[in-house]
Amino acid sequence: MTAPNKKPEDLRSARWYGARDLRAFGHRSRTAQMGYRREDYAGKPVVAIVNTWSDINPCHQHFRQRADEVKRGIWQAGGFPVEMPAMSLAEPFQKPTTMLYRNLLAMETEELLRSYPADGCVLMGGCDKTTPALLMGAISMNLPAIFLPAGPMLRGDHRGQPLGSGSDTWKYWAELRAGTITEQEWQAVEDGIARSPGHCMTMGTASTMTSSVEALGLTLPGAASIPAVDSRHAQMASATGRRIVEMVWEDLKPSDLLDAASFDNGVTTALALSGSTNAIVHMVALARRCGIDFSIDRYDALARRTPVLADVRPAGRFLMEDFFYAGGLRALLRELGDLIDGTRRTVNGRTLGENVADARIWNEEVIRRRTNPLVERDGLAVLRGNLAPDGAVIKPPAAEARLLVHTGRAVVFESYDDMAARIDDPALDIDAASVLVLRNAGPQGAPGMPEWGQLPIPKKLLAQGVRDMVRISDARMSGTSYGACVLHVAPESAVGGPLALVKSGDTIALDVPNRRLELLVDAAELARRRGAWKPPAPKFERGYGSLYLKHVRQANDGCDFDFLEPLPGRPPSVAPQGPEPEIH
Repeated sequence: MTAPNKKPEDLRSARWYGARDLRAFGHRSRTAQMGYRREDYAGKPVVAIVNTWSDINPCHQHFRQRADEVKRGIWQAGGFPVEMPAMSLAEPFQKPTTMLYRNLLAMETEELLRSYPADGCVLMGGCDKTTPALLMGAISMNLPAIFLPAGPMLRGDHRGQPLGSGSDTWKYWAELRAGTITEQEWQAVEDGIARSPGHCMTMGTASTMTSSVEALGLTLPGAASIPAVDSRHAQMASATGRRIVEMVWEDLKPSDLLDAASFDNGVTTALALSGSTNAIVHMVALARRCGIDFSIDRYDALARRTPVLADVRPAGRFLMEDFFYAGGLRALLRELGDLIDGTRRTVNGRTLGENVADARIWNEEVIRRRTNPLVERDGLAVLRGNLAPDGAVIKPPAAEARLLVHTGRAVVFESYDDMAARIDDPALDIDAASVLVLRNAGPQGAPGMPEWGQLPIPKKLLAQGVRDMVRISDARMSGTSYGACVLHVAPESAVGGPLALVKSGDTIALDVPNRRLELLVDAAELARRRGAWKPPAPKFERGYGSLYLKHVRQANDGCDFDFLEPLPGRPPSVAPQGPEPEIH
């Protein structure tokens, strides 16, 4: 621990506990009501443990126990822990999508920290949208904060073969629809694919984001790779609790750690992992909460230089448990060498370079050397053209290479329901060269931009052996998914983007090496179609949904609410985004 920058009377919580007035009397007496004596908290940092555990979130099933282990560390370091439950965004269960509620959890996190006597916080998350949501709120509040990743679950198992969550779900579902496996085998996959608490053990959005957050410097070194049920995960939880108390005394805040170079590190890490396409939306949103004008074009520029070193599904062969045993994220970061800015400071007070200096790769099949990458570059590509003037994304390593330059005839679905009703119709006019198009699946159109982008291959084509096709939508795709899926088309169709103008039979050209996505229709014809287009009716008329529709930004801008981004010229490091509460 460095020399303290605060005295007990400087603590934010002293405004609640330290005054000699009626309100402070109430705060102290009610704390006594909960069984604490004044010496338990007086002059000590009050640490909020923002816990996203719930009975319906299997990714965070172990967080009840981990919260106790965080508390143990906080007590050991001389702090006062206060556990605060927050909205649990359970990816498998919450509909239409957790992305609809990411910003709500971000708001809840920020307001929990603002309205209660918190001097610092431990953010407990991991399931896909939970990680960016917690950090968006904490960045805007700008108190000392440290992230505790949930950790991946154990490998799945099916007849002696490892299963990866999500990735093998799509694989075996396609085989079931094609008639190559039985219902009994499908049931066996269901029983063996998720065997422990923790988030997806593939390189889905969960591991992509927790790894990126470690590279940003907001977790203890190595924290993101530890499997959820490994005893070292419990040890890390207690160490996180001890460290946050020190951070409060040091007054080490997100604004002291995060800058443009930090975000380059976070994105480079996601790319080296062949991470989820979802990360591009979240990283833009996080950077902009910091007042950094980070764009999808910067993401693409970094992709052009970054090799994929993690041989992890869905792009590779292995799973996160293997990745951890092979050396984990610290080993990958060290192997990236000069592609990472090792001078950036992290939550433990040391630099990123210092944190990985002694890391080693123990299995060069799982974590590749830069001289032997899984993919030389372009783990993700940003496309532009008249079909996506504000951008679209694709994950080239997850697609069949033959489809990365492709021209085909569009087959358009107006909605997910339309697609589900017609995709397996034997009369559907489609062949293997066709381009599947789904619209009204974006931030406003769905709403919430669900993970509908991995459109299923029609059953009659599956029977012919087809396993990948070009698919285009304004939706997202699960990070555990794969295929030649063009996603996040912006502007989305529901606000009048060009995707709204596509008709079945139109020709679409995809050219990933040249970053192009073009609708080969005459401009005059497109202008005629635009003149006839009418916006769909809004999906919500009241409540949070109405607020969401009025204020959500498009995918290329991170899908944050316009009123939550820093005011022009006033990033969080200069001015807080909300006032400190009056205490009367």
